Amino acid sequence: MIFMTTVLHLEAVSRRFGERQVLQDVTFDVVAGRMTGFVGANGAGKTTTMRIILGVLAADAGTVTWQGTPLTRAVRRGFGYMPEERGLYPKMTVRDQLIYLSRLHGLGPGTAKRNAEALIERLSLGERAGDPLENLSLGNQQRAQIAAALVHEPEVLVLDEPFSGLDPLAVDTVVAVLRERTARGVPVLFSSHQLDVVERLCDDLVIIAGGQIRAAGPRQHLRESYAQPRYTLHVDGDAGWLRDELGVSLVDLDGPRAVFDLAGDADDQTILRNALSRGPVRSFGPVTPSLAEIFREVTR
Repeated sequence: MIFMTTVLHLEAVSRRFGERQVLQDVTFDVVAGRMTGFVGANGAGKTTTMRIILGVLAADAGTVTWQGTPLTRAVRRGFGYMPEERGLYPKMTVRDQLIYLSRLHGLGPGTAKRNAEALIERLSLGERAGDPLENLSLGNQQRAQIAAALVHEPEVLVLDEPFSGLDPLAVDTVVAVLRERTARGVPVLFSSHQLDVVERLCDDLVIIAGGQIRAAGPRQHLRESYAQPRYTLHVDGDAGWLRDELGVSLVDLDGPRAVFDLAGDADDQTILRNALSRGPVRSFGPVTPSLAEIFREVTR
């Protein structure tokens, strides 16, 4: 049995900017050793939430706790944060600023240098490690920003759009690096507009819209919770006979391929038996909703 330990907990966090309510009663958990994807449209409240977690902004109401106790400045020093806006020193070399930032977090010179060199190698920045950041491509600047969030061996990672500007191979490299951290028990909270990446990467999912949490929990649980009684069928002949099946509502029909919903007392096994009685069945099974479909469902 796998026990999941909540280490970071937000409870009823609210924040207003003037007359605008940006966050309202935001509540969710970040679990040790798991990737939590935080998704929402622009202006939904993701960055504000992350800034409150990091102490950059104060909440008007609600609490943020770490392992059951209120977050303090000392605890936040052990966090790794990557803002959406690049915040490194443009004229300092990649290597020098990684060492400098790890020293600011209290690492000794030897450990700081080892950590910096390891991340430079792991994130394929070796050829550019001695260059000023401003001379790097946007993708390599993003890699350097990720390295800066990791270099001091943080206890938790909070990453705002970490995959922005990365090509698919670079995304795979960063994903592998983050998975190495979660394998050691480090929790990761990250936001992204790239729903395909979130779906592939996250263990848990938090969806925010209009400053309110619309859905939160393990990815597979959410997929099962929002799944419709929908099925796909591929036969050798024409699947048009499904129109006459009791409880079947066709969603899509293209010759031998069909997608349909079941209602009332309709039974999927009955449909399968009827299909087999007409000839070979190439595939049959339930349709699991994608993250994009769940996102549209809970935010509309």
